[in-house]
Amino acid sequence: MENKNKIKLFLVDDDAVFLKLLEIEFLEHGDFDIETYSTGELCMKNISNGPDVVILDYHLDGIDRDAMNGIDTLDQIKAFNPEIPVIMLSSQDRIDVAINCMHHKATDYVVKSETAFMRLQKIIDAIFELRKMTKQLNWYMDRM
Repeated sequence: MENKNKIKLFLVDDDAVFLKLLEIEFLEHGDFDIETYSTGELCMKNISNGPDVVILDYHLDGIDRDAMNGIDTLDQIKAFNPEIPVIMLSSQDRIDVAINCMHHKATDYVVKSETAFMRLQKIIDAIFELRKMTKQLNWYMDRM
């Protein structure tokens, strides 16, 4: 029986080693149900599995140069369900790349580094804390 309290997390990255390291970190440090994908196409093929959060690589062209890139995948996720939080992940520490991601409605942007996992964990915690507060506020407002 699947635990409904687990956060369903999609990890999408064409770097197999980084993807596996990220998966291991999340499994060791949280209660996650994780699905990993090496392309945006595979992610979109399985989007109906209902991820609570998607962590998405910006480039996604390491395996196939013609693969859908991170921004295209982000746009398709948001077209499918604009409420799914998508955290963009990239090796590029450039403000214009981060701004572009935010214009496409990414929840946040994280640079791949030794502190990336900690940042991702904090962002996910903040997403769920905000959801909890929003539910509490809605409950309160319904009773007024």
